[in-house]
Amino acid sequence: MQELKAKPRMELGRKVKPLRRGGFLPSVVYGEGVASQPISVPYKEFEKVYRKAGESTIVELDVEGKQFNVLIQDIARDPIRGDMLHADFYAVRMDKVLRTKVLLAFVGESPAVKNDGGVLVKVMQEIEVEALPKDLPHEIRVDVSQLAILESRIKIKDLLIPQGVKAVGEPDKVLILVESPRAEEELEALKKTPVVEAVAEVKTEQEVKREAKEKDKGEAADEKSIGKEAATKV
Repeated sequence: MQELKAKPRMELGRKVKPLRRGGFLPSVVYGEGVASQPISVPYKEFEKVYRKAGESTIVELDVEGKQFNVLIQDIARDPIRGDMLHADFYAVRMDKVLRTKVLLAFVGESPAVKNDGGVLVKVMQEIEVEALPKDLPHEIRVDVSQLAILESRIKIKDLLIPQGVKAVGEPDKVLILVESPRAEEELEALKKTPVVEAVAEVKTEQEVKREAKEKDKGEAADEKSIGKEAATKV
């Protein structure tokens, strides 16, 4: 189990800026039977843990000697730089089944793609599962070497689900498939089709700063309501 140390914080609202500059990530821990508590975690240590645990693996959070088994949730990021601005930790009961989403890890090589020129289409990148916290997998592997012929597909019912884990959803729901290669006529027609470029929304530095301020104000004003709302997600 990944471990992460945290400390309570008094800095709220605009006062979290020096905290971030000092290398800490403003956060909050809450959950069933756990009152919402503002905390901070070392930014670099959090990055390491998050890369390994993601949002579906239990992390042991130590807040000055008090341990919580938590899931990392709701990462707020700077829309331009991508830096993390805030993180939520949801404290779970180890004896209660949870419902959460787990990433799909596509491995192997499809013979239909390699030999027949098929097009690999990933319909889903994650699936919803139910399990006790200790049984939650970091990811579920999908072996695409099963896709031997054109139009073949892998469905939820075809997955090798770890023991103690139940996939939620229609068993016949398609996760990934191989489409037949397009004919030259189709490709030529696509080339002649006018392309309309989408205009990306670019936020100014002032807008980014304003959004960060609103995030901090919301956190200071109603951290308890955040915990109650997030508890309904799991």
